[in-house]
Amino acid sequence: MARIPRILINSIIGGTVYHIMSRTALDGFPMKDVEKDYLLELLKRFSGLYFVEVLGFCCMDNHFHLLIRMQSESVFTDEEIKERFEKFHKEAGDGKTFSPDQLPELRAKLSSLSDFVREIKLGFTRFYNKRHQHRGFFWGGRFKSLVVENGETLINCLAYIDLNPVRAGIVTKPEEYRWNSIGYHIQTGNRDQFLSLDFGLKVFGLSDADDRLREYKKFLYETGAMNKNRGQQIKQEVLEKERQKEFKISRVDRFKSKTRHFSDSGIIGTKVFVQEKYQQVKHLFESVNEKLPRAINGLDGIYSLKRLAE
Repeated sequence: MARIPRILINSIIGGTVYHIMSRTALDGFPMKDVEKDYLLELLKRFSGLYFVEVLGFCCMDNHFHLLIRMQSESVFTDEEIKERFEKFHKEAGDGKTFSPDQLPELRAKLSSLSDFVREIKLGFTRFYNKRHQHRGFFWGGRFKSLVVENGETLINCLAYIDLNPVRAGIVTKPEEYRWNSIGYHIQTGNRDQFLSLDFGLKVFGLSDADDRLREYKKFLYETGAMNKNRGQQIKQEVLEKERQKEFKISRVDRFKSKTRHFSDSGIIGTKVFVQEKYQQVKHLFESVNEKLPRAINGLDGIYSLKRLAE
């Protein structure tokens, strides 16, 4: 039987939102911390190249979800295409250079949903196979995609994605998980402005990004506490505590989230300290590119460097 064609919509105004899901072909739960970190890094890297706005994500032990808005190829100028291409390949250190002759091909490629997801999945497979001396496929067939309407449908889909680790019983609060979008927002302060601050709430007239984050968190908790007979729910006592705080994200909340750096980092301290220690051990890192200390938002003057395997 022939495969059903993928539903792709080229929307010039506002782009098209897709919910993407892909599952491993391997048995069990092969994606551990390092694998999920690398998958997230790939997502960040390629979202800087492709005409894509990342609304949400969740990396689980055997599958991942993405909620993205693909923009039409007609939205970006030739200069913007050149800038994205050159920045991406400079960071990759692969020596590729831009040629104006590539513009028609790049314009079509960088607005392609299939190419975007394929590059992420292929890059991850290469990483996994090298790390685990594995051969063959990692992902189970082609990815699933669903066209999502803006507004109420979008925020419900985003909540479904962010609540994955709660339903699986991994965490009691969705922002405690390191590899979903609400966790990234709160734990890193949306580092590098990687994630969209839309949340499906722009259409409801909420112009302030902080207000949208708080309203989304409220929606997420209220939705996650409902008994839908699909895995674990957010406990009522946890919901009540958040209601008392009016779902505000305090500096204390952010600091608690950031304490993961004290166990997950390879090196942590002042920028000078991290740079000095890195020079002593950089031959142990898999990456050929120089690693740079990352400032930890909310901890003034404190920087960290990822672990050796990341």
